[in-house]
Amino acid sequence: MRTPSILRSPRARAAALASVLAALSVCAGDAVARSYPFGPHTRSVNDLGNQFVPFHARLWDLLHGQADGGLLLNWQSGFGTSFLPDFGTYLSSPFALLVGVFPKDRIDLAVYAVTLVKTGAAAAAMTWLLTALRRGRGREWAAVVLGASYALCGWSVIEAVYNPMWLDGLIAFPLLCLTAEWARTGRRPVLGTLLVTLAWVSNFYTAYMATLGAALVLVVRLVLEDGTRRERVRGLGRAVRTVALGIGLAAPVLVPVFLGTRHAYPGWTRAFAPAAWDDVAARLLPATYSFFTPAVFLGTGALLLAGALAFQRAVPRTERLVWTGLVAGVALSLQWEPTHLLWHAFATPNGSPYRQTFVLSGLLVIAAWLSVASAWPDRRALLGGAGVVVLIAAGAASSALVTTWTYPLFAAGLVAVAGALVLARHGRYAVLAALLLVGAQAGQAAATTAYADRQRLDRLDDYGPWGERQSLQAAAVAGADGWPRYRTDPGLEQSTANDPLVAGGQGGAYYSSHTPDVLTRTFRALGAGWTSNGRSLQDLDSAVTDAVFSVGARVHMPRDAHQVWNRPDARPVTVTRAEVPPLVTVRPDSGSVGYGRSPFRNQEMLLGASVYTVPTTALHAADGSEAPDAGPDGYAVRPGTYTLRAACPAGSEVYLWAPDLFGRAQLGSAEAAEFRGELPSRRAGVRALGDGGGALAVSLRVERDGTVPRDAVGCLDRDRLADAVAGLKRTGATRVTVTGSGVRAELPVGTSGLAVLAAPRIAGWSCGGRPADSYLGLVAAPVSGDRPVLDCSFRPPGLKAGSLAGGVALMGLVAVGVTGRRRKGTLRKGAP
Repeated sequence: MRTPSILRSPRARAAALASVLAALSVCAGDAVARSYPFGPHTRSVNDLGNQFVPFHARLWDLLHGQADGGLLLNWQSGFGTSFLPDFGTYLSSPFALLVGVFPKDRIDLAVYAVTLVKTGAAAAAMTWLLTALRRGRGREWAAVVLGASYALCGWSVIEAVYNPMWLDGLIAFPLLCLTAEWARTGRRPVLGTLLVTLAWVSNFYTAYMATLGAALVLVVRLVLEDGTRRERVRGLGRAVRTVALGIGLAAPVLVPVFLGTRHAYPGWTRAFAPAAWDDVAARLLPATYSFFTPAVFLGTGALLLAGALAFQRAVPRTERLVWTGLVAGVALSLQWEPTHLLWHAFATPNGSPYRQTFVLSGLLVIAAWLSVASAWPDRRALLGGAGVVVLIAAGAASSALVTTWTYPLFAAGLVAVAGALVLARHGRYAVLAALLLVGAQAGQAAATTAYADRQRLDRLDDYGPWGERQSLQAAAVAGADGWPRYRTDPGLEQSTANDPLVAGGQGGAYYSSHTPDVLTRTFRALGAGWTSNGRSLQDLDSAVTDAVFSVGARVHMPRDAHQVWNRPDARPVTVTRAEVPPLVTVRPDSGSVGYGRSPFRNQEMLLGASVYTVPTTALHAADGSEAPDAGPDGYAVRPGTYTLRAACPAGSEVYLWAPDLFGRAQLGSAEAAEFRGELPSRRAGVRALGDGGGALAVSLRVERDGTVPRDAVGCLDRDRLADAVAGLKRTGATRVTVTGSGVRAELPVGTSGLAVLAAPRIAGWSCGGRPADSYLGLVAAPVSGDRPVLDCSFRPPGLKAGSLAGGVALMGLVAVGVTGRRRKGTLRKGAP
């Protein structure tokens, strides 16, 4: 078999080897930790299991034509949400398409494969960049190790591994540096522009940081080159043009994403606090873990060579000083709030505040390559580099982040790397030197990966991979599905905050960085629960909201045993059905109204009928004393047991609203309902407690300090609800057609009033060619005439403007390409 032509060059082979080395090192670390898919421990921690795997499951559905909705509109989550911003944030990387070749019940394995491929691509891209900056003939194998060390940096294997979109930034940095190099030398303007577009479309957030880093590298290259001032300015101008056109081509995705964040419910806000310097030093060493410090670990080899650059006499003095100064300056910028804000687009992130760390890692790797590309470091350089590394290790000694494995791994790596570099100076020992350097890098990276795998499980929420539970849930949803005649909700007993994306159906649960403000506020008014400070909405599970949102089938699952707070649950998977109105109903156009405080009254307002009795309550502790006031609207509670007393009409279905309660509530012998409120970050939803009438005594077991509203009990009259549903069905749509970008509903002849679509009135809806109205947070439009029709379409805000900007950028790119071809033709004609 002939070797592919692309792998015949030493540079291509080096890039391919770096890719394989990086991917195998990650697999080795996961295998040591017995992490999925190499053992019983899940890797789906935090948002990986709660957001990213579910979103990739929806991508799988889209690729196979099984999704409800399309690229613009997602009918599966939040009763109808914009999908293009989510796509541009989580799924727009070309690598994400790999999930389509896996079965859906192997979606966790598919995401893991995407992660490995991205890690390998980052290693290959960095290796290619290194050999483009300086060829290093005969030392390409050192570029292999350094390229892999970049892809295996602590930021990658500890943080980005469960935020797979960030890995696109890891790939983008070397690609953008390569683009900048082409712009500096006037080469490949079209390809460079397309690489910028690819980076910004794949993940705009890390692409922004990668672009800043590449700009710094370009400035250094321009400062160090021998050209004239005019040539430098022209090179800088070409780079600016390339970035501007590249971002312009990405605008059809970027602008909707940007506006999606503007319309999102506010998330966490944090103040930046710089990390202690001993902790910063510790994160350069293997087997350390922390969420709020920069994970700069690269392996002892890269660190030693980067430290050796300042002492490497084979590199010109000015070059040594400038590159060393750049690395030091970027390291300091991580700790200073103004530059911290610049790196993060002027907003401190909710989670890790050092998301730009991969850029520093890349600069260290470039510095390491420059110290070895011209010649192997001599004794002076090796001693200098070793001294820098030892000083860093000594500075980390007082850090609590250092573990029992840190210094043994560091010492073993230092000895192996120093020995490898000494042997490399003698050509006949090159193979042994390569093995030592590769072994040190792979060993330290695998150990750090394994350590991080275990630490994440101990410190973060985790979620089980697709198993029997998900298969049963998906089958139950599919068997009950009647969309768009009615919605099928996959249930409140969720495995993730995005169960509708995994199991199917058209539920209310939704978790995204783009959770719309109007959706969260509407759900809050109706008594829904949430986590993540309102960005992660839980399902609305009540007979009234099911009627309002046309939920005609609801799946009930046993509690997810994977969640540590859940007790064993032997309940079977069941489906309950209910008569509900169609997706489009008609209400009297009574002018503007607004929600009040009580979710029971708010539900009635949206339903258009009075169906609840809200009695007065009294709350007493176990010793009989009255619970203290927490303001005029509620009681204060502390850990312990309480009794909440109220009176409901006979035959009522009893609901409890206690958004700040963390504990359990039980009515008589009925099953206890779980409440996990802790305002403002966590909000417990309204829960059904069972049937009751007359004097009621609800037992509360409180586990944390909180509050209980005085109007916490709602008594639902099912007969009145049935009458209200029947009335909405009589005047509701006779036929509803739903697409991936809108809704068309035909209403009974003679209908007039306000047609209401059971979907949140998020930005982007229009009906009859004008912006849609809002009816208590839902899409609405007036209808009248002999054949009333509601015809509404959805276009994500910014799509039109982004497409226009993309078209202008495309014309600019065509002009650049044509001009370049003409210039080349002129040069050929003028050649002797």
